[in-house]
Formats: sequence, structure tokens, C-alpha cells
Amino acid sequence: MEAPAVAAFWRTFAEATGTSAPYTAWAFSLESDSELATELALLVRDGPKRATTSVLAEYEAEGEPLPAVGDYSVILDGRGRPLCIIRTTSVEIKPMGSVTEDFAWDEGEGDRTLAWWRRVHLEAFRLAGYPVDDESALVLERFDLVWPEKAIPST
Repeated sequence: MEAPAVAAFWRTFAEATGTSAPYTAWAFSLESDSELATELALLVRDGPKRATTSVLAEYEAEGEPLPAVGDYSVILDGRGRPLCIIRTTSVEIKPMGSVTEDFAWDEGEGDRTLAWWRRVHLEAFRLAGYPVDDESALVLERFDLVWPEKAIPST
């Protein structure tokens, strides 16, 4: 069952933009780490985060469809409140050892280096029950922030 706040948030976006499309609502991070989920959602809404990574095996184990170009997602904070809406712009499946500095930079977390990205993702995937190595297939998703729209600075 969808939370009323999520439905209202989507409805505001849809009415303002004329968008008529399905969407999903989800939070970044492990469900048990609400503080990190909020931190990552704010990096999407306010900051540089324009990519995310997941383990292909998790989608397969849970029977979930992979993200697809054009998908809309309402991003939730750690308490389940909607903060922003994104639209997927690319999805690639690559082995962990093929992830690039550019992708780590676009993910917008930590110091944005590949070394930091690798260290944090190895630990996060292990904690989620999906330990990975350089050969493990990852889902690399890039997205645009579509709501709220960024204010245009006045001149």
C-alpha cells in the first residue's frame, strides 16, 4: 500500500509537469539505516548524486525488474517521506572491476573517488548479504533529478 504523502507528492509533480507515467517509491541504502537513506536522498535532491549501483544478483533473487531508461522514482528519506523524483537515463550491467572513476564521481558520495566508491560498496553489498568481487555483475544506473526543479538563480 502506498503512503498518502507519496501519492500526493507524485500528483503535485504530475499536475505541474503534465506527466502521466507509472512510478516506484523507494529509499537508498539498507532498510535498517534510515540516517544513510536520508543522507543519500538529500545528495540527490540538493547535491551531486546522479547515479546509483546495485547488485544484479539481488534483482534476480527477489524477482524484481531491473530499472529501465525512462523510469520515474519517488525517492524517500529514511522515514519514508518523499524528497524528490528522478528519471532513469541509463542502465548498464558491468562487472565491479569495470566501474570507472567517472561513474564513482557521478554517484556523488564520499570524496567521489573510485577507491572510496569501491571500499564503501564492497562493505554495503556484504552487509546486504551480497558479497561481491571484481567479477560480480552490478547494475549501474544514472538518472536526472526532475522534481523539485532547481531554482534558477536571479541575475
